[in-house]
Amino acid sequence: MYNDPYIAFQLTHMEGRKLLNTEVAISFVKDTFVQELKNKLNLIPISSPLVVLDGTGLNDDLNGIERPVSFPIKSLNEKRAVVVHSLAKWKRVRLKELEMLPGEGIVTDMKALRPDEDYTPIHSIYVDQWDWEKVIGKDQRNLVLLKDTVLNIYESLRFTELQVERKYPQIKAILPETITFISSEELLQKYPDLSAKERENAITKEHGAVFLYGIGGALSNGVAHDGRAADYDDWSTTNEAGYNGLNGDILVWNPILNSAFELSSMGIRVDKTALAHQMEIRNCSEKSKLTFHSMLLNDELPESMGGGIGQSRVCMFMLKKQHIGEVQVSIWEEDKKQALREEGIDIL
Repeated sequence: MYNDPYIAFQLTHMEGRKLLNTEVAISFVKDTFVQELKNKLNLIPISSPLVVLDGTGLNDDLNGIERPVSFPIKSLNEKRAVVVHSLAKWKRVRLKELEMLPGEGIVTDMKALRPDEDYTPIHSIYVDQWDWEKVIGKDQRNLVLLKDTVLNIYESLRFTELQVERKYPQIKAILPETITFISSEELLQKYPDLSAKERENAITKEHGAVFLYGIGGALSNGVAHDGRAADYDDWSTTNEAGYNGLNGDILVWNPILNSAFELSSMGIRVDKTALAHQMEIRNCSEKSKLTFHSMLLNDELPESMGGGIGQSRVCMFMLKKQHIGEVQVSIWEEDKKQALREEGIDIL
């Protein structure tokens, strides 16, 4: 495009420095947030796997239809391993192995592949999360603990956003001081004529930040707000507010994308009663013979709560980016990358 080699070099150099500046900002966001999260939730950083053995029940099934990356291991007599979708169940086993006590927890830098994910400005096949889990008492499986934990996470997000504004004054903090709590059933009653995604947009635009709880079970219209696996979050137990579910999503209003923006999915985990009930609802009771499920049903695992907080999502929001490819390295079609460049969106 440019005949003068010097001009071409200078433009390439400027583009490279811009990407480098973005990388520096990403590191600042991640370092700031995870330190605050560890302090707020009393979490200890640990190592975690990229793969687990197939057939153990340890991998996250997500909605039950997504295919994990799978391969045989020569040194284990061709046993198959799968790349994790997330560490929702693995973390609970790790709590037991580390002999964690109530109030203590773990956090790990989770990397995953979800090859069935549809490409969008907020989705790629690569997933990076802060996956956290902590031990709770049997008497703490309630909405009070869930809300208190959400408030701590939200305070960590607000702290991070304010630090970003302090370091980069051109990026303004926009999160409200408080986060609004609402059940998925209440949200349905508030907007009965809207789809689930439209309901999320409406409530989040109104309040700026929302924790939407009780996600996975059928609502009064016979349809779940969104899909959840049967074997980690408890979406069926009746809570103190009179609705079903002890899990939920942290949503914020994203003015760049003009939509609700999920930063975290989390919840109190199933006990053996909720596990058996939810597997029956989903017609997958045969999973009770898998390693993870049998351990839980035999009272061999601690009661826990946990979740995943999207690293790229948090960076997108904090740095006011339009596309997830601006804050993570993944695989994109070349014509898509070129189209984004023409829009002024630089993919890492």
